[in-house]
Amino acid sequence: MKKISTEKTTPQQPKTQPEIGGKKWVEIWSAQCGECFKWRIIPSEEEYEEIRSKFIEDPFVCSKKPGFSCNDKADIEYDKSRTWVIDKPNTPKTPTGFKRRMTLRRNGSKIDCHYKTPNGTKQLRTPTDVSNFLTSYPEYNNGYISVQHFSFITPKIMQDTLPPTSAGAAKD
Repeated sequence: MKKISTEKTTPQQPKTQPEIGGKKWVEIWSAQCGECFKWRIIPSEEEYEEIRSKFIEDPFVCSKKPGFSCNDKADIEYDKSRTWVIDKPNTPKTPTGFKRRMTLRRNGSKIDCHYKTPNGTKQLRTPTDVSNFLTSYPEYNNGYISVQHFSFITPKIMQDTLPPTSAGAAKD
């Protein structure tokens, strides 16, 4: 959904991972302004997903964050103080009740994506898992949720922000 500093193409929203192989999912949600290219912290995963889901047709700009403009200092800088990962633009918002979770592998080589179900009984790791869950638990379908509302496309790991031991392992 985005690209950052080393790949200055279109501004997009990144996420940051706090540690390699850790159980904590995302430490900070942020979006890059489409006008000044400064990074703005997004207060919640839900708000971030809303921005990400409409990024191409409605790019994020500083003025969309209350009380901010492009004249203000960036909220966060792209640097090596944390591992950055960048989502694809227009990834669908996670359906209500489900939680999209991503885990960065210990060696920093890949991110694994899954969804936690509202009833906590399953972790959905594939579109087939989603289809089977929605068939088995129609009460969570609400008549509008389908497999297309789930994306297993994983964010791009920004290799230049991986800790040295992980960055070397990811190239192997």
